[in-house]
Amino acid sequence: MNIILLSGGSGKRLWPLSNDVRSKQFIKIFPKGDRTYESMVQRVYRQIKEVDASAKVTIATSKTQVSAIHNQLGTNVGISIEPCRRDTFPAIALASLYLTDELHIDPGESVVVCPVDPYVEKDYFKALKELSDLADKGEANLTLMGIEPTYPSEKYGYIIPQSMDRVSKVTQFKEKPTVDVAKDYIDQGALWNGGVFAYKLEYMIGKAHELIDFTDYKDLFAKYDTLKKISFDYAVAEKENLIQVMRFDGKWKDLGTWNTLTEAMEENVVGKGILNDTCSDVHIVNELNVPILAMGLKDVVISASPEGILVSDKEQSSYIKPYVDGLEQEIMFAEKSWGSYEVINIEKESMTIKVTLNPGHSMNYHSHRNRNEVWVVIEGCGKTIIDGMEQNISAGDVITMAAGCKHTVIADSELKLIEIQLGSEITVDDKEKHVL
Repeated sequence: MNIILLSGGSGKRLWPLSNDVRSKQFIKIFPKGDRTYESMVQRVYRQIKEVDASAKVTIATSKTQVSAIHNQLGTNVGISIEPCRRDTFPAIALASLYLTDELHIDPGESVVVCPVDPYVEKDYFKALKELSDLADKGEANLTLMGIEPTYPSEKYGYIIPQSMDRVSKVTQFKEKPTVDVAKDYIDQGALWNGGVFAYKLEYMIGKAHELIDFTDYKDLFAKYDTLKKISFDYAVAEKENLIQVMRFDGKWKDLGTWNTLTEAMEENVVGKGILNDTCSDVHIVNELNVPILAMGLKDVVISASPEGILVSDKEQSSYIKPYVDGLEQEIMFAEKSWGSYEVINIEKESMTIKVTLNPGHSMNYHSHRNRNEVWVVIEGCGKTIIDGMEQNISAGDVITMAAGCKHTVIADSELKLIEIQLGSEITVDDKEKHVL
């Protein structure tokens, strides 16, 4: 089974755990049973492999998410990088060509496309396999999964099927309705459009050539920023005549807000937190190394991270985005392919960061034009390479690097550093990569 997972957005509705670099699908809140937690993307990837160990998974995403994906899933997962955001049709077209041109998958094979962040169980992934099998049969050019509605939602578009059969032709699509209109749709047997569908690769590549002037994957990638922003539904699904929908009545939740996310959480407290006996339906998600105490609260979510602190009524938490859009703040935490970093302090001409490198990983060999740096090793061991000179390091060592100095650090064990950046122009753009 070939699967394309769409991983987009910044997930600002889950601030302060999500930001422009760290989207909601990378937040670790689901317990694994060994006192550790996994994220949405880790959970979905694990569930896919449990149902089909040989499944080829490709994540369509922006370049800002690549490091977090490698950090959480390793380097074996395929990644189709979007040079910029152009909505779902260009992303799916590019990912389909990535499969055929870069991974050399037969264009006659089918592929399933789905979001990376639904909260689902194993039956959902068995249904994805069934969806792939339906696409293989070729009775329709496009096979959708329609979610059986559990309430008349205003948040989702609707698919109107021709019949109540498990697999039916599609009559029409409906935009996000009012609650009353949604009730009417459901009475007609309508299904939520969860953005899950399957097709043969050759079909989608043909559609891409119909709508976009390009030759192959590399050409489409090169001109991606010139493409029109358009959704897959508008570009393809709503214009396709040979289209069918398969009903799915299992568990399916869109975890796009704190309200829906806390409904799926198995624990009321993640991180350091205490709820007294008078709290009711209260959730704490705390990434700070200080405790949170909640007393006498009802229907409240409390979340704390280096980005900030949220205390909100759960219903009101759905309206967080415009307030977060108005915040101007340095990215305070990010996962990288080699580990993670957390900003501890920002002054006018300095920034202090805690850096954690995973065993066997290293930073890029790089230099900075406008700042000096100091590394203080606080835990673990490894080595530095500075202007070509290699040196072993361990806890207590201090390494200084002047502006222009080429440097990297390599972790033998988990390695923790305090990095102090000094200069009048400290920016993320002040970094030049070099070949070691």
